[in-house]
Amino acid sequence: MVLNPVISKLSGKLVVLASSSPRRLEILRNTGLRFEVVPSWFKETLDKGLFKAPHEYAVETAKQKALEVARRMPIKHLKTPDMVIGADTIVTVDGMILEKPVDKHDAYRMLSSLSGKEHSVFTGVAIVLCHEKDNDEVDYQLIDFYEETKVKFADLSENMLWEYINSGEPMDKAGGYGIQSLGGMLVEYVHGDFLNVVGFPLNHFCKQLDIIYNHCSVFSPETTESVYLSGNEDHSTSILIQQKDSSTSLPIPNSPLASSLHKVKKSRESQAKVNSVSTQDDRETKLHNSENTISPMMRSRDGAMHNDSEPKKRDLERIYELMDGFKASKALFTASKFCVFDLLHNKPGLDAEQIAQEIKASVKGTETLLEACVSLGLLRTKDTTGHPKPVFENTELATHFLRSDACFSLHAYIQHCNDTLWPLFSHLDSAVQEGTSQREKVKKCKEMSEDSFCNSREAKLRFMHAMHSSAKVAATDVATAFDISSYKTACDVGGCTGAIAYELIKVYPELSVTVLDLPAVVEISELFQRQHADKRVTFKAGDFLKDELPKADVYILVRILHDLTDEKLHILLRKISDACTPGCCLLLSEIFLEENRSGPSRGLLQALSMSEGKQRSAVEYSRILKDHGFITVQVKHSNNFLDSMMCVKA
Repeated sequence: MVLNPVISKLSGKLVVLASSSPRRLEILRNTGLRFEVVPSWFKETLDKGLFKAPHEYAVETAKQKALEVARRMPIKHLKTPDMVIGADTIVTVDGMILEKPVDKHDAYRMLSSLSGKEHSVFTGVAIVLCHEKDNDEVDYQLIDFYEETKVKFADLSENMLWEYINSGEPMDKAGGYGIQSLGGMLVEYVHGDFLNVVGFPLNHFCKQLDIIYNHCSVFSPETTESVYLSGNEDHSTSILIQQKDSSTSLPIPNSPLASSLHKVKKSRESQAKVNSVSTQDDRETKLHNSENTISPMMRSRDGAMHNDSEPKKRDLERIYELMDGFKASKALFTASKFCVFDLLHNKPGLDAEQIAQEIKASVKGTETLLEACVSLGLLRTKDTTGHPKPVFENTELATHFLRSDACFSLHAYIQHCNDTLWPLFSHLDSAVQEGTSQREKVKKCKEMSEDSFCNSREAKLRFMHAMHSSAKVAATDVATAFDISSYKTACDVGGCTGAIAYELIKVYPELSVTVLDLPAVVEISELFQRQHADKRVTFKAGDFLKDELPKADVYILVRILHDLTDEKLHILLRKISDACTPGCCLLLSEIFLEENRSGPSRGLLQALSMSEGKQRSAVEYSRILKDHGFITVQVKHSNNFLDSMMCVKA
């Protein structure tokens, strides 16, 4: 495939590359394509955890880059491009996405994880076609695709790694290497498109252009009106071709294949969609037909926005979502406190009046709570023959997580949120003003002093049930995050009820785990041990900040470091480092923030409790651990409660 068959079609058109990458610039210039470079202002901060596959993240980033430039140019540059090209290249290994390293230590982490392994390089590409209309509005069409290339690294020595890192080449390249330069010396073989690894899959791009301009009238500006489909639920609101095999022919409108056009995916970050809009009346009609129809921001050349009602609607929806968030939380907490989900599991098909009798509450209040839970997707209603009123039943969400006896029940943790965290966050304004935890204020309001907590076995048990339920949900992800089969002994520091330890011995039958925690915690932990009773897990009473740590090959810290002051954190890490011999492993699980603090929101919101500790990014933890002699080998982000990091003592 060459570009010649379409070069004449692009002659005289304004083609824009939404990237400042010199490698993409060179690849495209070598084809003879004439284009301008307008780097995208889109911040690459999409949450990787929201994407099922790595290539989806690359494609979505490429789309957002291209769309940002396509929408900005008519306003800022006073000219509308005919085509905007966006691209994003990522390197993935063991399910982890590697982008550009932030510093030399990050580059070392990346390259170490690639040493001796085959990995994948994905480039997502988005092509936005812009069509000006008579009223100076712009219609957008979007085509995206991705390319995957397999690359195998040689086994890299420390000297070779640092020699390459110190050359400075890794710092602006995905995965920390440039295959077209010095990085080529690290590579054993390449399977697939070499230029894709450099930064742009030229062959696949040319095939897409050939389809667009030579084989499919769908993308012809002259047929725009017949191309765009209505915005109801049965049709796509824009042209979006997403395919791995570019040899697949694209459907033509009104043909039997037209139904195979993919519906536009909702963007996980900006929720921007691209569709065609003709007149203001037409826009309003589409809005009424489908609340999910989202129009692009359309401006005339004087910069006036013609379609500002839709962005405002989205913005308002988002604000209301945030404003009402506390109501949704309290509805969940209250239904859980009344054991509604347990009741409907044991007695499914009750109506609101029957449920009110069971939970000893008013019919009006119960009915209102149940309907709110239906709107949140926690319950559902159904009409039953012979029953005058609709009855309620649990959804799968409630069945799996909200019943108190479910395997992965969060019932106890939800009650902890209601009884302990809710009162703390009710005083958030004071916490922000003072920069301290509001436990003292809560103590006065609700008589919840630290002393009463420590002396109340019942309160301790409630707290441990909460920690146990949240740990069980995350345990599998933590235990399977990395391969630690070469290690034989582990110490779960602050391991509470042993939920993580018991999951580890399931995954690694040869592993034995010691759970270290305070004497009062170990005493109550016996209640949770009875259901397991496995000799490979033992419990040791002690204070990990004062007492000697048990000897182990692997030390595990799950949700420990974020709650410690800097002084206590360094005391603990120093004790672990002293107990470790070279090659010992440290497994850390926390909520890892992004470097620019764009997410994930759970960690940032948790920090508002103003505890003594601090939420950190993976890079920040890596730097701290490096000071104690640990090298970060791998980081894994999870869709669950926790992310994980594996470090090795140097």
